[in-house]
Amino acid sequence: MGEWYIDINCDVGEGIGNEAELLPLINSCNIACGGHAGDSASMEQVVALAQNYNVKIGAHPSYPDKPNFGRQVMPISDDNLKTSIIEQLARFDEVLQNKNAALHHIKAHGALYNETAKDGNLAKLYLDAIESYRESAFLYVPYGSRIAQLAIAKGFKIIYEAFADRNYNHDLSLVSRQNNNALIENPQQVLEHMLPIIKEGVVKTISNKRVAIKADTLCIHGDTLSALQILMYLSQELPHHGIQLK
Repeated sequence: MGEWYIDINCDVGEGIGNEAELLPLINSCNIACGGHAGDSASMEQVVALAQNYNVKIGAHPSYPDKPNFGRQVMPISDDNLKTSIIEQLARFDEVLQNKNAALHHIKAHGALYNETAKDGNLAKLYLDAIESYRESAFLYVPYGSRIAQLAIAKGFKIIYEAFADRNYNHDLSLVSRQNNNALIENPQQVLEHMLPIIKEGVVKTISNKRVAIKADTLCIHGDTLSALQILMYLSQELPHHGIQLK
């Protein structure tokens, strides 16, 4: 049996309140910093937990749209969006400084993540907003995306991410959450979805095709109802498949 290594990350600090259970089972976390969810108090709480469990800390900026949880494209000017992203990260920086914690990575949330994957102009705006972090933090991005291409060209350090609890279309976009088959909530099915991504560099799409993909980290959404059950199952089963968490 071969041996593979994978990082598992979760989006947290989003008001679910399950971080104390999730963080011992993951390697890195993406903490909401006030755009779609979260405030200074929640950021401080999750940063402290991440420090306690030696989990790599990431910022999770989004469209400033709490009513829609950042999961819809927001009508907002470029200047206002850029300002919001900068302010979200500045607020997160304050928390990190107060906790003497280090920022490992930045990962956009929801619609901002999905749109920067395909919209070059929005990807450029996003990269301009986080330019000051170019040398100090990694950027979690999807494989084959516009944001990945531009980030590499601009000298950002990237980490390719895929989703363990989401189904994929043939173009490597995520199946819309408006569709019944968007989420994978059964732990066994999550494992089946993950194994070819990790071992073969391919993902099985909803059209039953195998498409090439790269992933150094796999996301389990913290607000997936079965997130804890999924992570507990993976912690038991991954070693049986020669896969270690890194």
